[in-house]
Amino acid sequence: MDRKAKLSRGEIDVGVAGRPDGRVVLLPGAKRSVYGKEADALLQWGVDPLLGERFVQGLAESFRVVYFDYESYLFSNPYPEGLTAERAARDMLEIADAAEVGRFSYYGYSWLALVGLQVAIRTDRMESLVMGGFPPLDGPYAEMLEVTRRTHELARQNWLRPGASVPPPESPPSMEEHDWDSAPVTVDPQVALQFRTLYESLADFDDRRVQDKLGMPRLVFAGERDMIAYGERFGGVTVDIAGPIERHRRSMERAGWRVELLRGADMDHVKAMQPDAALPLIKPWLEKALAPR
Repeated sequence: MDRKAKLSRGEIDVGVAGRPDGRVVLLPGAKRSVYGKEADALLQWGVDPLLGERFVQGLAESFRVVYFDYESYLFSNPYPEGLTAERAARDMLEIADAAEVGRFSYYGYSWLALVGLQVAIRTDRMESLVMGGFPPLDGPYAEMLEVTRRTHELARQNWLRPGASVPPPESPPSMEEHDWDSAPVTVDPQVALQFRTLYESLADFDDRRVQDKLGMPRLVFAGERDMIAYGERFGGVTVDIAGPIERHRRSMERAGWRVELLRGADMDHVKAMQPDAALPLIKPWLEKALAPR
């Protein structure tokens, strides 16, 4: 079953799958499935081309899944100076309303995990929260603000070049050949600006002070190799995801979090978000967290 939700910048497609009487899981990172050359390009980067579909199918066996691709919506309908943490959280609640959902669980990965935390501290409708690839304590907000500021400036400079254009996204270079620190930033500056706006709105956010607002069951996970060191063009910062989760494991567990680091020499930010890695952890945890008491 599909429907549309009206947000302030346009409409977003929302799907509903699974058990009609099941507990609801909000899934904002449900990318559309791709095939052929586009799928081959994603596989080259270690990304499952059926990622969204596989998460929906896996969770729909036990739950009612409300799924949508919030990131693609933002790329098509950017909020250049409006994508604050408050706005993103409100969007999630408006999507839940459009799907006629009252209470719900939420699973988000990377920056969508951050958004889930912002939703959780603003509503009493969240039944459980799963954050993947972003720590709920000591999150890298300052580092991501620096990266997004630099990304926006580089994107703006690129678009000001005579004859600048955006190449098609379906054919990324191989990881072996790609020089991340010298490649042009070809994203639309308006798209880049909105993510800068998001992290600017969180510049004074203290994730320690919100832990007592989180009464629902919570799971955080990441790959043990989840750390990205950016070059000077992006501020020379290191965005460490696994480090804070390891350092603050006991504090988070005392605060009520289930904490998991996925082990493996290749278990980085991309690897840990794939269905084969994340779904066997998320699904049984949700089943237990949402079981009748």
